[in-house]
Amino acid sequence: MTWRFALVLEPAASDDPRLDFTETFTVIDASEPALSVGELSAQRGDGIFESIGVVDGHPQETTAHLERLVQSARICDLTAPNVPQWRQAIVAAAARCPAGESVIKLILSRGLDHGAYPTAWVTAAPAPDSTAARERGVRVVTLDRGYAIDTPARAPWLLLGAKTLSYAVNMAALREAKRRGADDAIFVSSDGFLLEGPTSSLILRSGGRFVTPEPGAGILHGTTQVSLFAELARRGFETAYETLPVTALAKADAAWLVSSLRLAAPVAEVDGAALAIDAELTASVNEYLLSPRD
Repeated sequence: MTWRFALVLEPAASDDPRLDFTETFTVIDASEPALSVGELSAQRGDGIFESIGVVDGHPQETTAHLERLVQSARICDLTAPNVPQWRQAIVAAAARCPAGESVIKLILSRGLDHGAYPTAWVTAAPAPDSTAARERGVRVVTLDRGYAIDTPARAPWLLLGAKTLSYAVNMAALREAKRRGADDAIFVSSDGFLLEGPTSSLILRSGGRFVTPEPGAGILHGTTQVSLFAELARRGFETAYETLPVTALAKADAAWLVSSLRLAAPVAEVDGAALAIDAELTASVNEYLLSPRD
């Protein structure tokens, strides 16, 4: 990914009453080194992030992404973000995005000295082309995530509900999926329940009813999934959050992996078995997901 724009934020207190935070932004050369060797995001992955889809210069679901950034900071005991400051930084980054699809990333790190001096920055880059995945679908394999569905409640220090920079496991899962001849993966709990993709949320349709795994199981609550459920409800469909056994995936009428950048990618195959694709509905929901949404 070629970064086209980057700025560093001097993190403001969450209750800072200023209306204009531009003096806290420093634009940097996105192609040049910018982090200290002591930066804990690089040394330990100790931080959080958000990836915001941008369509023709419009950042999508800004409010939902900022709410999740605040939630992740709380879970990880990081400095609470100043939401107006980050919103202004998003606007500044979006102004540098060309026509078409781009991605803005928000990063908040524990920084140096174990959080006494947090580091924050925002980047913008062209988004990868997801046309094939949206139109033809993705082949997935199910992979054991290695913990039971009640583990997040018993072990909150695992940070399973936060969007952390520690993505080594997620990337390893995608590599394993490719080794098995698939495009993506769906995590399942060790006791046999559906969770999420390494970088996406899972939605199933059964008989005109749309369901997604209950986020209380340590699943990252997806901004795209929430937005899509609101649109499906507006169209008259029933939506629900449920604890879903692995067998529900093969029995579904259709399934999708949804995310901020790829949007809705239909699942075409699960562990080698074909799954039906609803091309018309997929095109319709992706048209919605590409429309301006705040």
